[in-house]
Amino acid sequence: MSHEFSISVADIDAAGKAFDFPVPAKWMRGALEDCEATTTGKDGHLAVRVSRSGHDLVVRGRLTAELEVPCGRCLAPTKFSVDQDLSLLFVPAKELRKTQEDAELDIRGEDADTFPYEGETLVLDDIVRDELVLETPMIPLCSEDCPGIRPAEEAGKAEAPPEPKVDPRLAPLLRFRAGAREPKS
Repeated sequence: MSHEFSISVADIDAAGKAFDFPVPAKWMRGALEDCEATTTGKDGHLAVRVSRSGHDLVVRGRLTAELEVPCGRCLAPTKFSVDQDLSLLFVPAKELRKTQEDAELDIRGEDADTFPYEGETLVLDDIVRDELVLETPMIPLCSEDCPGIRPAEEAGKAEAPPEPKVDPRLAPLLRFRAGAREPKS
C-alpha cells in the first residue's frame, strides 16, 4: 500500500530536515470517508521538520486544510479551516514495547504524542487523518444566528389549510358520524 506522507528515516540526522507535502483533496475525501467532514475540493498542506534524537524522531510542523460538514441546525454545508501545530515523538516500536512491558501500560500525559515507527520509513498518514478528524467541530454552525430547518412558507397565505378530500365511498360513514354528534331533542 502506498502512503501519501512517508519520510525515509535514513535521511534524518540531528540537524533535521524539512518536508513539505500537499494534502490532496482526493486523499482527504478517502481518509474522511467514515466521517461527516469532507473536503471542499481544495488541497491542504503539511509542513514538518523531522530531526533525530538517538533512535527517536522528533516531528514538528503545521497542518492546514479546508473542510466542510453539515450545519448542526439547518444541514447546509458549513466550511471550517484546520490550522493545527504538530509536535510528535516517534520511537522505534521495539523500544516502545520494551518501555510498556517495564511499566504497567500506564499512559502518562507526556506519552500522548508518542508514536511507534518500524523499519526505515516514517509514515504520517494516520497522524494527518487523526488531526483532521479531531479538528472537526462537534456541533458546527453555518452562522451563530442560524434558525435551523424551517418548513417552506407559502407566500401570502394565512388561511387555514384546505379540508382533506374524503373518499366518496366513506361519505355515508361521515353522515352517520355527523348525525351521532347532533344532540337529540
